[in-house]
Amino acid sequence: MGRLGAVRPQILSLYRRWAMPLMLVLGLLLAYQQVKATQGLNFAKIALFVQQQFGDQAFRRTLAWQALIEQNREQPVEAQLEAVNDFFNQLQFSDDIKIWQQEDYWATPVEFIGRGAGDCEDFTIAKYYTLVALGVPSEKLRLMYVKAVRFNQHHMVLTYYQRRGSEPLVLDNIDPKIKKARFRKDLLPIYSFNAEYLWLTKSRGIGKLVGSSDRLSLWKELRQRQQEFSQ
Repeated sequence: MGRLGAVRPQILSLYRRWAMPLMLVLGLLLAYQQVKATQGLNFAKIALFVQQQFGDQAFRRTLAWQALIEQNREQPVEAQLEAVNDFFNQLQFSDDIKIWQQEDYWATPVEFIGRGAGDCEDFTIAKYYTLVALGVPSEKLRLMYVKAVRFNQHHMVLTYYQRRGSEPLVLDNIDPKIKKARFRKDLLPIYSFNAEYLWLTKSRGIGKLVGSSDRLSLWKELRQRQQEFSQ
């Protein structure tokens, strides 16, 4: 008994030093895995990639992006739309030639966060992926290619439909306030798409279904690149 009593403090000391921290780490890892599976984005992989490719400032943007998702996961959809729209509209607008040395390049959300700048497609795509990660059904979201009348050029915005056939809300980087489509007469719809389908949109209605969104080569290529960072 005396020898066992002498050994017991050593066992307790080893337990506190190794077993308890290990159990805590395993518990945290399990919780983190559950969070990642819910949000559909592998932020461990994203953060490592961004740190290596774009540096410390981009890494901090990645942490802010993750915090945006975590803090708004349980919010009503209207609050999620506002939070996501405001977050990405803080980033800098720039042309593909300056950023990617290409005439037209659709950046993934990871690339957009990494660079901290992009054009209208990049703003729209990042908002789309983030809202889907927050649990907004993709069928309620469309990336819409439009003509911006005021600038006489093509532009892209994100639209949210509360239900099929309803008037959508428009999330834009030119006009940062979310508005119903009827109040965006400066935009003329051309076509819209999401992860599954492509529609021709001759008016502000739902549009005519014309097939799979994979017909858009830039969208198909982007989705393949983004898949590396998804669950």
